[in-house]
Amino acid sequence: MKRTLNTFIILVLALGFFNATSAEYDKYDTKVAIIKFKTEVINYGTVEQNSDGTRIFTFTNTGNAPLLITKVKTSCGCTVPSYSKAPILPGESGELEIKYNTKKLGAFTKTVTVTSNAEGGNKILKIKGNIIAAK
Repeated sequence: MKRTLNTFIILVLALGFFNATSAEYDKYDTKVAIIKFKTEVINYGTVEQNSDGTRIFTFTNTGNAPLLITKVKTSCGCTVPSYSKAPILPGESGELEIKYNTKKLGAFTKTVTVTSNAEGGNKILKIKGNIIAAK
């Protein structure tokens, strides 16, 4: 009985050590995409009504797996996103174009949610500014 118990304890400890060692090696083999934006907030500043509302968020895939943006959602219909559906390879850069409708006067703050396979899940970006009447 004592021998069986000792054998069982040794077996459990050996399996625990093997799993811990295996997990340590697995973290080096994991391939992940990491999206790194040059800036996460674009400030339009003060712009005239009906002026060009297009701005660009630039980003780089700093991970070791291809980055795929699957969806970009804005907080209102006044903001229209445009982005490439092609994978961004590790070390490469891409652009997310945002076009804000500058027809409405006043201050604005809007969010842009980027859904991708990047580590950390969704990324939330912001645009803000103030629209004044044209002179």
